[in-house]
Amino acid sequence: MDDYAAEQASEVEALDSIYYTDMQMLETRPFHKFAISIKSEGFDEGDGLACKLIFTYTPKYPDEGPIIEIDDKDSFDDAFDKGELLSHLYKESLNNLGMVMVFTLVSAAQEWLNDKWDSVKKERESQILAKQRADEEAELKRFEGTRVTVESFLAWRKQFEADMGIPAKREREAKDKNKLTGRELFMRDNTLNESDLKFLEDGE
Repeated sequence: MDDYAAEQASEVEALDSIYYTDMQMLETRPFHKFAISIKSEGFDEGDGLACKLIFTYTPKYPDEGPIIEIDDKDSFDDAFDKGELLSHLYKESLNNLGMVMVFTLVSAAQEWLNDKWDSVKKERESQILAKQRADEEAELKRFEGTRVTVESFLAWRKQFEADMGIPAKREREAKDKNKLTGRELFMRDNTLNESDLKFLEDGE
């Protein structure tokens, strides 16, 4: 067994003890190929992100990076492209050439997944807050009604008085004021004086 194969076998054994049920061996020949499941915070509670990272050793690993694939059929949100994660892990592998790096890559992927999930949650929260603000503004506008101007107030008052029958009432009151009492009629009409005198004379 050459040095590369020995390093690879040793790393696989260490990874199996670290990830245990989250690690699945897919192939052992010609090179080890295995999957490690990762998930964001909150995934076990039913809301989060998860995927499988698939690593395949190359002949000269760790002096060259492993082949990395992402299986997102379990739960990998559509909010972002998995190509982002692959690019991130590729850059990370370049920084770790010469050292076994799968644990480092898995940790970097886990951190990336948590960051993405945080951004998803913040976006959801901002959408909820935006909807609440929109609902509150709509409610305020409903109570504000139409802005009052002199013209709109006069038009409203005219219609209000018409609905309440106020013009007709005023007209009746005006007519009532124009009616004279018996005394007022007597004082104003001299013919009434004459008729009363004539009545007295006839009575005699």
